Amino acid sequence: MSLGAHFAELRKRVLLATVGVLVGSVAGWMVFNRVFDQLQRPLLDAAARHNTVITINFSGMTAAIDTRIKVALFIGVFLSSPWWLYQLWAFITPGLNKNERRYSVGFLAASVPLFFSGAALGWIMLPHAVSVLTDFVPDGATNLTDAQAYLSFVMRLMLAFGLAFVLPVVMVGLNMAGLVRARTWARGWRWAIVIAFTFAAVMTPTPDAWTMILVALPICLLYVLALGVSVLHDRRADRRRDTLIAAE
Repeated sequence: MSLGAHFAELRKRVLLATVGVLVGSVAGWMVFNRVFDQLQRPLLDAAARHNTVITINFSGMTAAIDTRIKVALFIGVFLSSPWWLYQLWAFITPGLNKNERRYSVGFLAASVPLFFSGAALGWIMLPHAVSVLTDFVPDGATNLTDAQAYLSFVMRLMLAFGLAFVLPVVMVGLNMAGLVRARTWARGWRWAIVIAFTFAAVMTPTPDAWTMILVALPICLLYVLALGVSVLHDRRADRRRDTLIAAE
């Protein structure tokens, strides 16, 4: 496939993924109130614990509708995740043969639960993050958190964890497409560990090291599993290639 064809295929897949997110956002718009109640719950719990005012503030005439649109898009990303994850894989599949394209089902079967698992871990970490950050509010003071800033923080947290858990599946996809050999992933294991723990340290602002370790370990484990799958695939591919060479 030529470079121009690759760009055309990328444009097509991005467009289809965007349409999926917009369709999911329609459903997100309709369930906004229930989702928003859950999103602000960590702040309300922190306010009750500190016996002070900690709440979301809409600073402007258009802030409320902007927030509703942002939350709807946020929900749309999660609801349409099977669709845009498929588009990601479909962009890779032109580099695979017919037998390897059958792994598309396995890609989705692994990516979707991993994405939701990572997002769920981010959601679990959210109350801890809010608790730590609100502890810095002085006694007698109030914390009127800007709605846009708070929701951006929550979205980044959940999406970052979700995509971090999907990354090992992308590693396997790149390996099966013949773009990256397993030995390349193996040589980068030290960097993978450093990145995993750095990510965990940044995304878990709690002061204890155990929380950081508990977040980083699943990411490291997924990296090792992806490396193992890539090694097995390379061995099978090498055997097929050697058999074809011998037959010639």
